[in-house]
Parts: sequence; C-alpha cells; structure tokens
Amino acid sequence: MADIEYRLEQKRDLQTAIPGPKSQELAARREKAVAAGVASSVPVYADELDGGIIKDADGNQLIDLGSGIAVTSVGATAPKVVEKVREAVGKFTHTCFMVTPYEGYVEVAEKIASLTPGSFDKRAALFNSGSEAVENAVKIARVHTKRNAIVVFDHAYHGRTNLTLAMTSKVMPYKQGFGPFANEVYRVPMSYPFRDPEGMTGEEAAKRALTLVEKQVGAENVAAIVIEPIQGEGGFIVPAQGFLPALSQWCKDNGAVFVADEVQAGVARTGKWFSSEYEGVEPDLVTFAKGIAGGMPLSGVVGRAELVNVVHGGGLGGTYGGNPVACAAALGAIETIEDWNLADRALEIEKIINEELGSLAESSPIVGELRGRGAMMALEFVKPGSKEPNADAAKQIAAACLEQGVVILTCGTFGNNVRLLPPLVIDFDLLREGLRIFAKAIEEAGA
Repeated sequence: MADIEYRLEQKRDLQTAIPGPKSQELAARREKAVAAGVASSVPVYADELDGGIIKDADGNQLIDLGSGIAVTSVGATAPKVVEKVREAVGKFTHTCFMVTPYEGYVEVAEKIASLTPGSFDKRAALFNSGSEAVENAVKIARVHTKRNAIVVFDHAYHGRTNLTLAMTSKVMPYKQGFGPFANEVYRVPMSYPFRDPEGMTGEEAAKRALTLVEKQVGAENVAAIVIEPIQGEGGFIVPAQGFLPALSQWCKDNGAVFVADEVQAGVARTGKWFSSEYEGVEPDLVTFAKGIAGGMPLSGVVGRAELVNVVHGGGLGGTYGGNPVACAAALGAIETIEDWNLADRALEIEKIINEELGSLAESSPIVGELRGRGAMMALEFVKPGSKEPNADAAKQIAAACLEQGVVILTCGTFGNNVRLLPPLVIDFDLLREGLRIFAKAIEEAGA
C-alpha cells in the first residue's frame, strides 16, 4: 500500500474539555442565526481536517471515525483533490452544463461508467446530492417502464426530498411532520439476518418480500425496486447472501428496473468500488454521491444506456448538477483511490476493526452484532439477554468516546447502532487508538 503523507500530525490531542470555550461561543452564535431544525450530533466546531484528524476551533485534535458521514473517504484535504479544485476555480467556478458544457462533466461520466458493475453500454447524469440522484433514478425508471410503483424496504434511507422521504423508512427525525408524501411507494421487509427468523436464507427473505409485491402491488405495476446493497442510516444491515441476486432476477423477469442506491456504501467504502459487486449483481441503475468527490457536493445516476437514454432532452439536469469544480474534485478523488489502493485499505480497516472489537462484540452482554464490510462497520446494541434495541447504550458510548476525543456516529431505525466510517486514509495506529477508546466505553456501558 502507498505511503500517505499528512499535513496535520495524526495524533489525538485534547487541549480543553469537549466542547471547548471557542466551540461554546460558536454554539451561542449559531443559536441566534441557524435554524433549530439543522441539528449537529457533535458539539465541536471544526477548524482543520486531515487524514483521520479533526482539529477544532479550540485546537483539540479528535480522531475522526465518521468521515462527514462517509464523504471524506480520501481525507478532507487529499492533495490531488485540492490541486484539481484550485485549478478548476482558477478557470471558472460555474457554467451550467445544460447551457455551455465542459470536459470535466464528460470525464466524470466516462469514469463512473467504467467503475460501476456491468460491461454493458452506460450513460450517466450528474447532480448535487444523494437525494437528487435517487429521485432521478426513479424518474428514469418510470419513463422507461411506463409504470408508477416503486418498491423499497424496511430500514431504508434514500434522502430528504419529498419523494425520497416517502422511500425512507424512519420517521424521526427525517419524516415527522413533513407529509403528505409522494404516493406509489411500497415498503416490504428487508433481509436483516440479526432480526430475521433464525436460518432464513437470502432467497427465502427475497421470496417473503416479493410475494408481498406480487400480491399487494402487482408485478406488472412495478417501475423499480430500489435498495441499498448495504443499508446505511438503517443500521449498516448486510442482507443475507442471495437476497440481492434474487431481487435483481425478479426485476429482469418482470420488466422492472433494479436500482442500487450506493450513495453511502459505494466508491471503495466497502473494499470494492461498489458494494453490489460482492454478489456479482449488475444493477440497471446505480446512484452514487458522498465519497465520490472528496467532500465537494456531487452525485449522479449511471446505468444501462438504452434505459437512461429513453428520457427526453431536458428531462434530466439542474442548474448546479455536475458543477465543474465538483467534477474536478471527483476526478482527483478517483485518482487518489486508485493511486493509494484505498479499496484494499478499506479491507485492512475491516480487519483492524475485527481484531480490536471482535472478541468484545462476542462477549459483551450489550452487543448484539458486529457487522458490515470494509470501512463501513457497525455494532448493534441490545439490552442484556435479549435482542431488544438499546439506544441508551449507543448514546452513552458515543458521548463517552467524544469526551475522550473520538468522533463516532449512531444510526439505525431503533437508534441502537454505532457506525464506524473512518476515512480510508486514516493512520492505522490512530485507528487502533480510537477503537480501543470505543471498546473501553462499551465495557463501561455493559458493566
């Protein structure tokens, strides 16, 4: 693996209590200026980020195990991203691709088509956020099939627009009070090995879901099945082997579009460019965002050319979609992933997480399961002697880690998961230190 050079010293260093006085001052200013609905899970205000370190306004250096929710996979200051962004800004900050196109957009579309599963001819459209990418995938599927119904899953998260909120499973904080939502969205059970009947196979879980689709929606009405190959906000749920291929085959057999929402799990995060690859699934459409552009806002949908190209001219797009600076950042991020073999590094991160937490996960009375792939791992916390979700433990552990200078994130439909999303460039010694602090917090919470 390539040697990675860092700008900041990769060392946890607490100069003040968390949060420090400058962060508290900024919080007071924020309260008078920022909408209350925009919440933050960590009360420290970032000043500099590099590698696996967040340096806050008070000079504290915290270990970053969240990557801005899986965004800064190549680090928040990857040299090639910074270089390409500076070069792009010097030429022009924006010109709408729908008016005067430019090479960067085309180059990103070419590159992403070569990286996503499937050797078939592909086309891509670029947007700004994961929500936009998912919404446009639905638009494409509906035009292509001339059908309306969209099938999604329990525990799914697809975004914050009206349509993607309808597709998202969890009510609080995402959906509460924001309805009515878009119609023709139908939810069926996810393959959730930890909570499914013992021994249920992926094929059996797929049959359970698809029987509901056929009986309650009608196969002839389904435009698309949309699924996260590894669910993100829902709890890093990895479906049982065979589940995804069965869904994909059903779509082929019934004229529906199979959409893999790879917004969180894609772009080398799980040890492959896209997590669908683990079972050889070739989605008709793939949505991507988060880690694609090193922290700049960029997303897109890519898929079969004959499917994508059915949309009429002007039917896809947006003023900022595929912004030239964001495209430059994406090219820098992709180059960084390739040059530094970051997909392999994600697998090494998984190995380290298992080494540091595996035995504890098996012995702790409050850990139900350690699961995930690559640098997308989570622990599900339960009440001792049961599978009853234990959100209080997850919250307590996250707070204890923050107090010691380690930033981790909770997630899950029941709020009882702690997810580990370190930058793929994190120093491995720093990672082990953060995981050991995390392990101690688990031991104390379970005592």
